Amino acid sequence: MMYAPGAKVLSDRTRVLAWTSVTCIAVSLLLMIGVSVAGPSIIVPAMAHTSGAPPWWVSLGLPDQILYVMWGAAVLGTVGVGTGLIAVARGARPRIKPILIASFLVVGIFAFLPPAGSTDTQSYAIDGQMLVVGHSPYVDTPGQMAALGDKFDFNSPPTWKHSLSDYGPVATVEEWVSAELGGSSMAQITFWLKLWIELAFVAVTLLLDRVLRGDPAQRLRAHLLWSVNPIVLWEIVAVGHVDALAVVFGFGGLLLLARTPEGGTADDRRTALLKAAGAGALIGLAAAVKSPFVLFGVGAVWALRRSPARLAAGIGGALVVIVASYAAFGTPAVSVLFQRGSQVTWDNLYQLFYRPIGYLHPPKNLLDFVIVAFIVLALLAFLRMPDRVPRFPAVTPALALSMTWILLWPFQRPWYDVMIIALLALYPRSRLDWVVLVRLCFGAITYMESALAPKHSFIQQIQEFQGQWITSSVRLLAVAAFVYLCISRRWGFPADEQSAATSPSMLQPQT
Repeated sequence: MMYAPGAKVLSDRTRVLAWTSVTCIAVSLLLMIGVSVAGPSIIVPAMAHTSGAPPWWVSLGLPDQILYVMWGAAVLGTVGVGTGLIAVARGARPRIKPILIASFLVVGIFAFLPPAGSTDTQSYAIDGQMLVVGHSPYVDTPGQMAALGDKFDFNSPPTWKHSLSDYGPVATVEEWVSAELGGSSMAQITFWLKLWIELAFVAVTLLLDRVLRGDPAQRLRAHLLWSVNPIVLWEIVAVGHVDALAVVFGFGGLLLLARTPEGGTADDRRTALLKAAGAGALIGLAAAVKSPFVLFGVGAVWALRRSPARLAAGIGGALVVIVASYAAFGTPAVSVLFQRGSQVTWDNLYQLFYRPIGYLHPPKNLLDFVIVAFIVLALLAFLRMPDRVPRFPAVTPALALSMTWILLWPFQRPWYDVMIIALLALYPRSRLDWVVLVRLCFGAITYMESALAPKHSFIQQIQEFQGQWITSSVRLLAVAAFVYLCISRRWGFPADEQSAATSPSMLQPQT
């Protein structure tokens, strides 16, 4: 392993941890790439080849048992990130450049491979194609389009065949542009859809690297959590989930709200107002991709609460973007904001905590129950989570709110977690890292495949047991662990707190 100049001599244990991290992450990513290259399987959804154009794959007809290999890849990836975080905390300082090169290389490879691990990208492609032919994914479902004779929608993924789009208008524009560029080929449309996601992922990587360039340990930690985290790369880059667009907009908006010195010249105040308006616009774009990212906006409001002028500029910037984008698609786009909440059922909560709560009497209105639980936990997190990123005052409140939503919202998918991981990458090392990583690992295992396992097969039985018992229990324990951390305030480790008292961080406010 190459180390940065001036790095201190490491103990044998730290070197073992560092090499374990490198090996586990590399093997995990190679397995993920290999399964994607191998073409349609229980992991990779089937699509027709497009002659000469990406995405490219070799149809090897992998058996359904490849699912077990991907579970192993998820575990290896989590172990790699975890051991890497420990090694960095113990003083390991590998060079950043090879890590960035490795991340960009993997992103580049996935860009030219078919989407894997979900049929969501195919659903995006169908929604975009609807707009190309003059229909709206907020009005028509793929099933309705197929009934009208649209051949493109005829073989749409069964999961979304009778569902309207519940994404925001900015995500829909991305789907529309991709469908225009991809033409009549599902495969080519998914290539363009994934390309925008890859660019967004790289942009977040570069933002993290720039913000943390003066703090080597924090910089390495961020790249482990985001840039070379195999599960993040799988759930976002390999699949092409639109969440990456929301993250890059929202994250960029939060970074624009860096703390500034009091007072200043008229030009300084004008610049601060422009930054607040720009931050609001970016967070508005994020919320117009996926509505939960409005929580980033609440974090921004909290950070600007003492400056009425900047607060008004930020809210104004967000409203201009949100109102304009939704107006472009009319009332049907607005109605989907309320559909997901109204569709929440007790069965959805089973997906989160199935066995632990299976014998409780369900409340009459589950949505009210979830909202109350969210408010209580959000207030607890808001009051008890220490602000360890004072240079960016909107990050900690946004992380507290997003973490609460991720933990409690009944409809769960592992790629939703990237909402908090980019923020966690800015937050100094804490016990929260392990809560997030373990929860993400088991969630990824539960939703690794893109096709249903054959009914009554051994694979389906194992998958149901894992999802209904193991992952649901892990999710419940994650909530309990977060509540414990909030109440006890034992977020950090004694060694870290001692070190923080004696050495300044680049995340401290600049004066």
